Amino acid sequence: MRFLLTEEQTDFARTLRALLGASHVPAAVRAWATGDHTSGRALWARLAGTGLFALAADEAHDGMGLLSVEQALGFVELGRAGVPGPVVETATATVLLTRLGDRTLAKRFLPGLVAGETTATLTLPAGGPYALDADAATHLFTVSPTGELRLAGATAPPRTSTDPARRLTLPDGGGELLAAGPAVTAAADAAGHWARLLTAAQSLGVGEALLARTVEYAKQRTQFGTPIGGFQAVKHRLADTLLGLEFARPLLWAAALSLDPAEIAAAKLTAGEAAYAAAMTALQLHGAVGYTEELDLSLWLRKARPLRDAWGTPARCRAAVLQGRARAHWPGDGAAGGGVHDDDRRAPGLT
Repeated sequence: MRFLLTEEQTDFARTLRALLGASHVPAAVRAWATGDHTSGRALWARLAGTGLFALAADEAHDGMGLLSVEQALGFVELGRAGVPGPVVETATATVLLTRLGDRTLAKRFLPGLVAGETTATLTLPAGGPYALDADAATHLFTVSPTGELRLAGATAPPRTSTDPARRLTLPDGGGELLAAGPAVTAAADAAGHWARLLTAAQSLGVGEALLARTVEYAKQRTQFGTPIGGFQAVKHRLADTLLGLEFARPLLWAAALSLDPAEIAAAKLTAGEAAYAAAMTALQLHGAVGYTEELDLSLWLRKARPLRDAWGTPARCRAAVLQGRARAHWPGDGAAGGGVHDDDRRAPGLT
């Protein structure tokens, strides 16, 4: 197997990058942080036009059939551009409803999510108790540990995260009961893996953006009459940051191909840590100016840490990797996929 993108996948990434580059994303992020979602929603509609959210739904509901590699590739671009909003959560909710297979619920929610006309956020047993950007999302779904899927409300005004553009809300625990039972639990399990995978992809994009901006700054900032990028210590720091990101990339593609929980956890752990290291490098090499909100760099600096912990802290990801290794050694305890269906392995992608 060669870990190379196909021509179609490369074109898709290039299209997204061009769209995002012309969309004034930093301004949308700053507006989103203040509660103004107008420009963010307009950006969302343009992203939906590329088919990004259709990659998480089946063809029966105007989707493209759960293409995990293509969606991971798209979310790298979202991270690189710093796109605000519950993008991971909307894709995850789409996967949840698709996996559930309830035609009534699919017909009710999926067309709007796929077309970008509606957005969603959610909480799952595999994630934390807070829902991201519930004040901006059209739908707030919750799945309880007992397998109840509800369309919930919020208990209180949202709380701010380390990243001002990430607003956290605690669901009220009630709401309309949409479905319940083992099918919900299985669908939530599969959706949780997707959430972790797409967050890993987003983290990789954030890390790449931080490194690119830091390299450009190191070429321009001078000390003792010399660009700081020429200093050996700075070169080594940037090289270490690049190695961390490049090491995470093949793990991400492998996880997107297999959808194996242990591989996804490894990709999430590696990409999250690499992005956080890129943030620390960027902050140190930019010096005091790196702390200022006026500098666009701060928009990515503040994303690295929350994304590292979202949908699987480093400790939880390490535990999932170890669990996967144990299952590989003792197959009698269950398949290494940890609940991932065989159908997940059919996702087309790298060649």
